[in-house]
Amino acid sequence: MTDVARAAGVSQKTVSRVLNGSAHVRPEVRERVRRAVDELGYRRNAAARALVRGRTHVIGVVGLRSALYGVSQHVMGLERAAQASGYGVVVVSTATGEADEVLRGVERALELGAEGVVLVEPYFDTRALRGPLAGTPVVAAARSAHEGQRAWTVDADQVGGVEEAVEHLVDLGHRCIGHLAGPTTWRSALVRERTWRAAVEARGLAVVEPVRGDWSARSGYEATCELLAREPRGRVTALVAANDHMAVGAMRALAEAGLSVPDDVSLVGFDDVPEAAYLPVPLTTVRQDLALVGERAVASLVELVEGHGRADAGDEPRLDVVPVELRVRSSTGPAPRAAGGGRPPT
Repeated sequence: MTDVARAAGVSQKTVSRVLNGSAHVRPEVRERVRRAVDELGYRRNAAARALVRGRTHVIGVVGLRSALYGVSQHVMGLERAAQASGYGVVVVSTATGEADEVLRGVERALELGAEGVVLVEPYFDTRALRGPLAGTPVVAAARSAHEGQRAWTVDADQVGGVEEAVEHLVDLGHRCIGHLAGPTTWRSALVRERTWRAAVEARGLAVVEPVRGDWSARSGYEATCELLAREPRGRVTALVAANDHMAVGAMRALAEAGLSVPDDVSLVGFDDVPEAAYLPVPLTTVRQDLALVGERAVASLVELVEGHGRADAGDEPRLDVVPVELRVRSSTGPAPRAAGGGRPPT
């Protein structure tokens, strides 16, 4: 910085102001400093700044190593939100998501300078945060199925999304609504399955035991084939899939069985992946704004890191629920007449 100041003919304080984006510098002076920075190849030393200020302005993201749409979008959204908030990001991925591995991931993020951590883990129970980690600023980017969680949480409205999907199908006259469930180890899959079951039972409709997949299109295809082999033809007139990729597999299985979407079976997904609107039959789906989830998770973590909030064991954990939206497209329609059209009595 001394070299930059000498080359630009200004004080070190002026160089600092320019590099920190201060508005109290004349444009011509700012330009001289920028030119000197470029000519000398100067870069600020983050480690040195951290030593001087006692702050790194880095957050950690600990998440399952996965190319799945939801996980990858979560991580990308968090990185963008952190950058917009003036924070850098270190990402530590886990192979299995087991508790001990996640705890090691949190410790690794802290070793790399993170001042707090966002957990993008599908099935980690934050009650496992123990010892020094229990006092670490942590925000979970998915709601837990367990009571007594230690971390603040930001999550899309999984419950509201599934309830809206079921209500949409009931309004179309469907009386037998099946479910293609996700893996039982994932919190989001459990929440969606439980909500589907509760919504169907609350309306006095028949509960068809769900068939399960692993989020992939292949598993959606296989689960739908299993359901069609198990249930009498024409009984199930609508399906709610745990995610869009499983819904894509279901479309293929229904077509191979000679069933039309939506004339014979209506289909709803969850996520609103980019290709959902461009399938041969555009998919009705629940859109969750993962970018907004990331923004709010980072904002909550920054609040904790900068001392404006508390999330220790003595406080009630805060839950921030981000609204979702049902995107109605061509894959849902009125129930077939043979199944008894019209809305059932409540």
